[in-house]
Amino acid sequence: MRGAAAGLVTAASLGLAGAAAEQFRQRGTTVEPFDPGRASVLVTSGPNALTRNPMYVGMAGLLVANSLRRGSLLGLLPAAGFVAVMDRFQVAAEERALRQRFGDDSLAYQSAVPRWLDARSFGVRHSRASTRA
Repeated sequence: MRGAAAGLVTAASLGLAGAAAEQFRQRGTTVEPFDPGRASVLVTSGPNALTRNPMYVGMAGLLVANSLRRGSLLGLLPAAGFVAVMDRFQVAAEERALRQRFGDDSLAYQSAVPRWLDARSFGVRHSRASTRA
């Protein structure tokens, strides 16, 4: 059972990250994370409509898959550490660079699509009225 779950998470993670990278290539923009100012296009469709960071979500998913395969809760620590470091340093820097380069389009995208994954990634929309009940 663990092996099947790990395989499923691995396939989904590789699919998400790979589809995002391919979309960047098709749009003619960089996937280079260390120089986000080189981005020529703000990619907001495909996997980037689910999460602003599908390649990083895919990488984190591979770490989770390894934990599942091993059957180890402690094995989730590398995934948590990866997400924490990426969120605090890399993603924050990328978002600043994208805001500078793409202005209001980047701000609108950041407000509409989650940085990682949340209910919006799966098509769940909450109205204010339904969350008060």
